[in-house]
Amino acid sequence: MNTTGISDTARRIRREIIEMAYRSGGPHVGSALSCADIMATLYDGVLRLEPWEQRDIFILSKAHAAMSLYAALAIKGILDAKSLESYCRDRGALPAHLDRFSAPGIECSAGSLGHGLNIGLGMAYGFNRQRCDRRVFILIGDGESQEGSVWEGALFAPRLGLGNVTVIMDYNNLQGYGRPREICGFEPVQAKWEAFGWQVVLTDGHDCQALLRALTAASDGRPRIVIANTVKGKGVSFMEDQLIWHYYTVTTEHHDRALRELA
Repeated sequence: MNTTGISDTARRIRREIIEMAYRSGGPHVGSALSCADIMATLYDGVLRLEPWEQRDIFILSKAHAAMSLYAALAIKGILDAKSLESYCRDRGALPAHLDRFSAPGIECSAGSLGHGLNIGLGMAYGFNRQRCDRRVFILIGDGESQEGSVWEGALFAPRLGLGNVTVIMDYNNLQGYGRPREICGFEPVQAKWEAFGWQVVLTDGHDCQALLRALTAASDGRPRIVIANTVKGKGVSFMEDQLIWHYYTVTTEHHDRALRELA
């Protein structure tokens, strides 16, 4: 598959993230930018979305990066693009963390880290029980992997035979207060997931072709995790790998400079 279109979608997602962050004065810009290529690859090349009633499920467990999902859904025409203007604003339609009743394509409410993974595993188990071929894709953060509920799900999914699940870890090596290894290290991450019985794939989280290969590879019957190496703030040079952009807000100067880079 030609990934030029996917790369263009990723750029559009990043532009929408900057616009939403600027209008709202809200945080989490770096977290949203780091997974833009993952979102674009999922929605342009991986997820089955038609018929809608039989769609694949995508859950953004690191829900503070909601801007990336809203942008992807708007670009695909699933969510009304006009609603992006109300993101994280008084009486707005789109909250800063996900609410499944806010718009189409938001499959579960999330925000408390570690919950989305297990909600997704429950959905996948239900699909298996119904003998349908719907798949579940779940995006988690690397810092989120410090939550005990993540490892409970990681232990249980192979026992349930959830070969219809793919977890993607947005491994940008920065969380709210520093590097994961400085706060509560979880390495060796590949070996741990393998030991728990998962099929583990490592990839560059900003290479759309590599992501596409990783996410569409044939299942070996086990649940799969794609560890996607990313950069927080990717695509905007002055935000890349900078802790401050977990919480910092986008000023007019930041907005204009970022959009020039993303033109």
